[in-house]
Amino acid sequence: MRNVLNTLRVLEEVASRQPIGVGELARVLDLPKSTVQRALVTLDTAGWIRPAAGEVTRWAITTKALAVGGRAGGDLGMRGTALPIMEDLRRLTGETIHLTIPENGKMVLIERLETDKPVRTSMALGHALPMHASANGKAVLAFAPPEQLRQLLLDDLPHYTDTTITAPEALRAELDLVRAQGFAVNRGEWRSDVGAIAAAVLDAESRPVASLSVNLPIGRLTAESEPVFAAAVRTAAADLGSRLG
Repeated sequence: MRNVLNTLRVLEEVASRQPIGVGELARVLDLPKSTVQRALVTLDTAGWIRPAAGEVTRWAITTKALAVGGRAGGDLGMRGTALPIMEDLRRLTGETIHLTIPENGKMVLIERLETDKPVRTSMALGHALPMHASANGKAVLAFAPPEQLRQLLLDDLPHYTDTTITAPEALRAELDLVRAQGFAVNRGEWRSDVGAIAAAVLDAESRPVASLSVNLPIGRLTAESEPVFAAAVRTAAADLGSRLG
């Protein structure tokens, strides 16, 4: 199972960063080069990737990925609609942009655009984020039906860092603030070195169907940058909700 998951992670990173070599893949994924190389051989043999032009072997996605993607349903339309909005948001903020959707009590990353800055956050597509300890999750929870929050609070909330909100009343107060201001902030609540600002994407009936977020190392989430990023992501989320109808 681990080998399969590692191979899928490699495929996702090649798709996101193509063309890319084994060394950079190993660094980004924090995997041994030998593990990455085996995954690349498997994907190449199966026709999912191909060597890109150049003296050093770097890899790119083949049209097989497009063929499979073309048969996908569900969130594909949302991703296509979101991409130009995400591009604008990345240009405005200069940071990594995530599109996540609520699924099985988590927020699942379905699209991302990376910053050009050398120090950045990194997360594979398909990764699940905790609702209570992520900006994306709090943004959605603030507009979710009350029953969803009650269900979440039936069990003790996991504690990830010193800033994770785990007390029920504290989380309720935080969500009231998110609802009032229209965005959520994560100040190292899931990973101590990662910050984010997110806004919920609401459908025509004001139900949260996704969230957009600006993601960055915690050192770049400052008193000066936070309101700028918050205004940008709130506008982007409202735009996406409007386009989705």
